[in-house]
Amino acid sequence: MTATTTHVPSGRAKAIPLRPRSALAIALVSIVGVIGFAWPLFITADSTLASHTNDAPLLFALMLPLLLAVVLSEVSEGGIDSKAIAMLGVLSAVDAMMRPLGAGTGGIEVMFFLLVLSGRVFGAGFGFVLGCTSMFASAILTAGIGPWLPFQMLGAGWIALGAGLLPPLRGRAEIFMLIGYGIISSLLYGWILNFYFWPLGTTGEPAISVVPGGPLLTNLKHFLAFNLATSLGWDLGRAITTSVLIAITGRPILLTLRRASRKAAFGRPTSLAD
Repeated sequence: MTATTTHVPSGRAKAIPLRPRSALAIALVSIVGVIGFAWPLFITADSTLASHTNDAPLLFALMLPLLLAVVLSEVSEGGIDSKAIAMLGVLSAVDAMMRPLGAGTGGIEVMFFLLVLSGRVFGAGFGFVLGCTSMFASAILTAGIGPWLPFQMLGAGWIALGAGLLPPLRGRAEIFMLIGYGIISSLLYGWILNFYFWPLGTTGEPAISVVPGGPLLTNLKHFLAFNLATSLGWDLGRAITTSVLIAITGRPILLTLRRASRKAAFGRPTSLAD
């Protein structure tokens, strides 16, 4: 008797599919994150928010239970299994170990290309969780835990989530698309994270500082000037590193991850015949 095997088409097996409850949990996490990032644009002149000392731990405390809800909601719906959890653990560990290789020197950060490729293969839901867990694991590994960590986790989660939502191209077109996405997302990551540091790093610099209660356009101009003056070189370094690594390793890594996805057959019960 020949055992039959169910094959999952390439590109369709999502380790954590975006079901309604997981999508809602990610949306809630993202809303909290947007508020945490963008509050400097909307504070009033008499606001007591002078730094992130109080709001960052609160954001961290809110985000982690919501992130856990993404996983728990999928477990209850049957959308994630032990194979997906194992894959999440392996990729989080690999990405966390790669981060110290660049150490951020000159903007060289080698962890983001794997987030893009993994999110592309395993889907937006898996990518979002992977970005958060990879950044958290790397912070533990490098003793980089601080008030900036929840912002880094959310930014990395958004990068991998976006990769999972890209159009279904293949071949060279897919690689070029991922290179372009890697460049754009790397730049946006730096600019988004600068919202965290902006109110803290501009004391006594009126041309680039937050103007509490000021016009939105004025604050945006100051933020643009702050980015150009402080982090453009680092952001370009991250974008170059990510795009070059995708160009060099994108094809073999995509093939490897897709082969692993087919063999894992996420969502299909494991049997002795597998």
